[in-house]
Amino acid sequence: MIYDCHLHTEFSGDSDTPVRRQIERAIQLGMMEMCITDHHDYDTSFCDTNFNLDIPSYLTVLQSLRNEYKERIRINIGVELGLQNHLKRYLHNLEKEYGSCFDFIIGSSHFVMGMDPYDSDYWETYGEEDGLEQFFKVSLSRVRNLYDTFDSFGHLDYIVRYAPHQNSCYTYQRYEQWIEPLLMELIRHGKGLECNTGGFKYGLGQPNPCSRILKRYRELGGEIITIGSDAHSPEFLGNAFEECRRILLECGFRHYAVYHERVPEFHLL
Repeated sequence: MIYDCHLHTEFSGDSDTPVRRQIERAIQLGMMEMCITDHHDYDTSFCDTNFNLDIPSYLTVLQSLRNEYKERIRINIGVELGLQNHLKRYLHNLEKEYGSCFDFIIGSSHFVMGMDPYDSDYWETYGEEDGLEQFFKVSLSRVRNLYDTFDSFGHLDYIVRYAPHQNSCYTYQRYEQWIEPLLMELIRHGKGLECNTGGFKYGLGQPNPCSRILKRYRELGGEIITIGSDAHSPEFLGNAFEECRRILLECGFRHYAVYHERVPEFHLL
């Protein structure tokens, strides 16, 4: 049983799922561990949704639930940080203050130049090909500048979920000049790469990132793969994990990682 290490609850601005419902669903599926990773995207005033996480309240609730459920499931406490270069000082200070409170920190690239690719305005401004290019360029820059604020890089090609033609016009080769150096930065600094099964929910027929990127990470020497459904509601918790396992094995992986106190522990796929 693969453990789900990317989950959202009512503490995320885009979810209203009580934490207990996610926990009970993981137990129902037979998971022995899980990791809650609610959003913290600071400085998103351009966005209609508030993604600022009340970290003290979040930690208090999750620590209490972890103790309550300790005989039934191990609840790891994580967070998904929204990476933006102008927040470098803020994110470093945040990591210093709260880093030891978390088991796992996902670093993700969500926004580009003060715009959200979830909104059609982004694509109307950049067009599809340039919109994808801008995303991968800024993601590379963020990993280079902010690698020491996270453990695993989340859903690397997440943007294709919202592209006008999704992944029908998208290939690794077209954006390789930004993606490959990003993978090399992760490997150089001992950072993980997430295999996020949310892509299946959005009709891509593949995880984020796509199998070609996962395989290239392995070819370059990458070994730390984390797995998460990105579920914002219980019905998607653990979604497509068997397909994910098959893809990762085909890409050359034999283990996946679960973080405890910011240190990866490896489990057989």
